[in-house]
Amino acid sequence: MLIAKVVGSVVASQKDEKLTDRKFLVCQVHDHHNEPQNQYVVAVDSVGAGTGDLVLYASGSSARQTELTDGRPCDAVVMAIIDSWDLDGTNVFEKWSD
Repeated sequence: MLIAKVVGSVVASQKDEKLTDRKFLVCQVHDHHNEPQNQYVVAVDSVGAGTGDLVLYASGSSARQTELTDGRPCDAVVMAIIDSWDLDGTNVFEKWSD
């Protein structure tokens, strides 16, 4: 699993029929200190994430193991919205703090 921030979405009116009714999110990869990296991924949303959310995503064959993506041609899936995380006892991110 990797960490990313949802920064946008992709609309594709023509796509493989197995991807019909799927939402695509543009996610900017973040490192373990919550620093944005110069790397992006388009992922199928399986949890109702939106712009600004920090999420966990999986790529490769793991992306096809959620109920929503099983047997579908996708290489990345958002599978969790992050509420908080800490690193070595230090809080890195808290969704509900200002």
